[in-house]
Amino acid sequence: MPSPASIPDSIARALEQFLDRMRAEAADYGPDGRRFVESAAATLSGGKRLRARFCHAGWSAVARAGDRMSVEPDALWRLCASLEVFQAAALVHDDLIDNSDTRRGRPAAHRALEAEHRTAGWSGDAAAFGRSGAVLLGDLLVAWSDDLLEDALQGLPNAPAVRAEYARMRRDVTTGQFLDIAEESAWSVSPLDEHAERALRVISFKSARYSVVQPLRLGALLAGADAEQLDALESFGMPLGMAFQLRDDVLGVFGDAALTGKPSGDDLREGKRTVLIAFTRERLAPSARVLLDEMLGDDLLDDAQIAALQATVRDSGALDRVETLIGDYARTADRSLIGARLDNAAVGELRELARAATTRVA
Repeated sequence: MPSPASIPDSIARALEQFLDRMRAEAADYGPDGRRFVESAAATLSGGKRLRARFCHAGWSAVARAGDRMSVEPDALWRLCASLEVFQAAALVHDDLIDNSDTRRGRPAAHRALEAEHRTAGWSGDAAAFGRSGAVLLGDLLVAWSDDLLEDALQGLPNAPAVRAEYARMRRDVTTGQFLDIAEESAWSVSPLDEHAERALRVISFKSARYSVVQPLRLGALLAGADAEQLDALESFGMPLGMAFQLRDDVLGVFGDAALTGKPSGDDLREGKRTVLIAFTRERLAPSARVLLDEMLGDDLLDDAQIAALQATVRDSGALDRVETLIGDYARTADRSLIGARLDNAAVGELRELARAATTRVA
C-alpha cells in the first residue's frame, strides 16, 4: 500500500498525464480554446485530495482484505483523479452560484475568466463573460471526469457497478446543489422547527454522500467488494460525511481566511441556511431573529457586522450544538468499523482520514 504521503503524488501524476492529452487534443481549438483548456487545468491545482484518498482507502480496505490485488494501480489512480476533476467542476459551479470571489486563495474561476476578458481588451460585459465561461468550464470538467472514469474502467470486470455508482453520485450532487439554493429561498415559508432537518438533508446529498460515502464505495466496488463490505463502509462514511460538512459549515462562518482561502464569514455574506444558522434561529427572540435574517445574505457586510453575527451564533449556543453533533457523528463512524471484514491497515487509514476531516481548520 502506498504511504499516505505518496497518494497525492500518484493522483497528481494521473491528472498530469490526462491533462497532457487534453492539451495535445486542444491544438486545433485556436488560442482562445487553448486558454479555456488551461483555465480548466488551473482548477485542478491544490486542494486536500480528500475524496480521492477516501476512494483509495475503500479500495485498499477490500482488495487487501481479500488478497485481491489484481486491479492495475493505474486504474485506481485514474478513478481517484476522476473524482478530483468532478470536485473541481462542482466547485466552479458552486462558486458561480454563490457569487464567490475566491477559491483556495485564488480568484474563483468566473472571476479569473472575467479578468482575462478585461486584460484582453475584449468588448462587452466582462462579468457576464466570466459567468458564462464558468458554466461551460464546469461542464468541460464534468466531461473530463467521465473521460478519466472510462479510462480507468477499460476492460475491468467490475466496470458496470463502478459506472452505476458514479452516475448516482452525479445525480445526488446536482440535486443536492439545487436543494441548497432552494433552501436559501424556501426557509421563509418553512416552520422554524423544520429548518435544521431541511439543512441536514441538503448536506446529506450535496456533500456527505459524494465527499465520503461514494468515493469509499467506488474504490471498494473497483476492488470487488461484496454487500457486507459495502454496508460497513457506508455505515462509516455516512455519519463521517455529515460531520465533514458540518465542519465545513463552521469554517464558513468562523474560519481563518489565511487558512481557508476564503474571506472569514463568507457563508454569512452568501446567506447560507446551514444547520448552524437553523440552530441559532431556534434560540433567538423574534426581534433578534428578524435582524439576523435581514443581515444574512448581504454581500456588503463589513468586518464589524460579520463579527456581530459570529457573536450571535456563538452566544445562542448553536456553535456548541454543532460541535457536539460533529463529535456524535464521528464516534458513530468510528464504531461502525469495529469487527468489519476489512483490511486492518486500511481501517487505520480510514480512522486517520476521519480525524483529518472532522478536526481540520481549512
